[in-house]
Amino acid sequence: MKPVLTGALAGLVLGCGGAFAQQPDPPAAPGRPETKIVGDWMVRCFPVNNPNPCDVYQELDNETTHQRVLSLSMAYMPSADRHLLQITAPLEVAIQKGLTIQTDSFTSPVLKYRMCSREGCFVQLAPDNAMIEALAKSGPDAKVNIVGDNGKSYSIKFSLKGFSAAHDDMVSQARVKAKPAKTGDVPAPAAKP
Repeated sequence: MKPVLTGALAGLVLGCGGAFAQQPDPPAAPGRPETKIVGDWMVRCFPVNNPNPCDVYQELDNETTHQRVLSLSMAYMPSADRHLLQITAPLEVAIQKGLTIQTDSFTSPVLKYRMCSREGCFVQLAPDNAMIEALAKSGPDAKVNIVGDNGKSYSIKFSLKGFSAAHDDMVSQARVKAKPAKTGDVPAPAAKP
């Protein structure tokens, strides 16, 4: 994987630690992201010199334990006209089975896990723009389908309410705030999800 894409994915991993809030934070303190709620999505722009400083983010937490069950983060790299996607799934998934995203009009191919840590198991990829467009055009209900290491299939519902508007806002901000990649760094070609 090329340095720009590797760095961008690492930035997403580091940027996905915050909890999803229903209200945006007050004006960002130094080092804190600027946030804006659009529907069920949060648009975040981090104060970093990076080719993809903004993302759209949604986190689903267990209502009883308040532990993260699922998070989705999508960033945009204007210099390459590419998206970066990170999905954090629970531990105890069947790693070899991957996961799928399903909406009323779209089902992704199987998306492979890249790694697991005590935070969860991560799908990290650079999907083609057609996948993003399909999500933006889908109805408000979606789910991530996973297989547990016990062999049972599970669906974790998430919302696409506001996704299209949040995505457009994030892309607009990323185009303004992105810093160019180092000379000589070339992003990897679009991943086949």
